[in-house]
Amino acid sequence: MDHLRHRADFQAVMAAEVVSRTPHFVLHRRLASPTLTMPGTDAMDPPPDVLLGRSRVGAVLPKRLARRAVTRNALKRQIYNVMTAFESRLPLGDYVVRLRAPFDRGQFVSATSAQLKQAARLELEQLLSRVVQP
Repeated sequence: MDHLRHRADFQAVMAAEVVSRTPHFVLHRRLASPTLTMPGTDAMDPPPDVLLGRSRVGAVLPKRLARRAVTRNALKRQIYNVMTAFESRLPLGDYVVRLRAPFDRGQFVSATSAQLKQAARLELEQLLSRVVQP
């Protein structure tokens, strides 16, 4: 899975549908159009990843919800790892995982604790299990 890089791509995906929610995360999705996967079928060139049949993913972790950079980076790593694990079961398209609520700092004292990583991973797997293809 490749990463979304440009602000316009993030905005386009976040303007599309919300397909799943958990207490801490929201999953936005913009499916790839079948007509865009064929070169020359549209005046606007599709992203190269769509031509290669690859999905793209982005992570949005607002600083107001995850104050420490080490926490944001640990959560991003969990997001990208779980998305890569689910890649083959997800429809082709662009995805953005957005943090919508902070993790309790009283419960997860260390920003890189195994408990925080495990809790985030379980919740992300739950988030994605709702949208996988049978």
